[in-house]
Amino acid sequence: MRVFDRLCPAGPGWDLDWDAVCDRFGWVRRMAGVGDGARHTRLAAQALAGLPGWRARPRAEQVRLFAAVLLRDVAGPDCAAVEDGRVRFVGHARRGDLLARRILWELGAPPDWREHVAALVGHHQVPQSAMDRPDLERTVLRVSLLARNDDLALLAEAGARGRGGELEQVGLFREYCAELGVLEGPWPFASDHARFQYFRTPGRDPGYAAYDDTRSVVTVMSGLPGVGKDTWIAANRPGAAVVSLDELRARLGVAPAGDQGPVVAAAYARARELLRAGQPLVWNATNVSRQTRDLCVGLAASYRARVEIAALEAPPAVVRARNSGRAAAVPAAAWERMLGRWQAPDVTEAHAVHRIETARREPIQE
Repeated sequence: MRVFDRLCPAGPGWDLDWDAVCDRFGWVRRMAGVGDGARHTRLAAQALAGLPGWRARPRAEQVRLFAAVLLRDVAGPDCAAVEDGRVRFVGHARRGDLLARRILWELGAPPDWREHVAALVGHHQVPQSAMDRPDLERTVLRVSLLARNDDLALLAEAGARGRGGELEQVGLFREYCAELGVLEGPWPFASDHARFQYFRTPGRDPGYAAYDDTRSVVTVMSGLPGVGKDTWIAANRPGAAVVSLDELRARLGVAPAGDQGPVVAAAYARARELLRAGQPLVWNATNVSRQTRDLCVGLAASYRARVEIAALEAPPAVVRARNSGRAAAVPAAAWERMLGRWQAPDVTEAHAVHRIETARREPIQE
């Protein structure tokens, strides 16, 4: 992205203009008000610019990693806690994934580029504690599909060098990923079904070629209000049965801010009926969080359905305008809460994820 490219250090000097970074990004200035977040970010960015491994990368990859190092502690002010007289950021990696996604979406970042950076932000603490993680294999395989483990190692090394921290764990993380064959690329699952079952089955061997016994297809919609889910369904899933939470709300007379219990119960009852019959099904709801999607995915999987997620997006101005222009517009406060929970679907959740842009994206040019 041009906004990060303009600020990213470049040869021959590889100098970081920190004042320009602070002037451009309010979220960097916000970190300066809590603990040492902004200072650590500056030191990590300077350390990244000095790493031979980073300098050897193509310019596009340098810029992507530079964006990740700037966003690494973006959620620090929201997760600050005082421990032993020091300010620490507790749980900021997961929160950082959400904030990084929103910031990059508002900046007009390409979805794949944005999700790569968000995955690095969300997992940036993994290398420093890798050898103590009981779920390390599953984590590094996930990162191999969403981003790159060598990117994650470079990000962790920059953070450690910036703080004067220990590098041994980062080295062990690199060795582990290299031995597993996922340091620079994705794990080669035997099939979409093998991948789907691996991430849903604790303890499963990632090399196991699971037999595909699926007998129907379920499309789970995901997207903020206003992205165009109804229009997409009409054009791309004609004839499929649709379980729509909006339609059920209207039929049952339940307001969007009211008790959703009866709506959800009716949706699941209808979905089970269709799944038992082995009919194609579209689950039409916002499903912006992974937790919410997993309820639909789990139900479909229990009936041996192939699960595809249609993840719809549109630029911020377009989505907000579409929502405000609807007869049953989602209130602005509720819409913003959904945006704050937005986790874009990824391939560890389903047999397939279709990322679809329903309007032209206009990146910010600088």
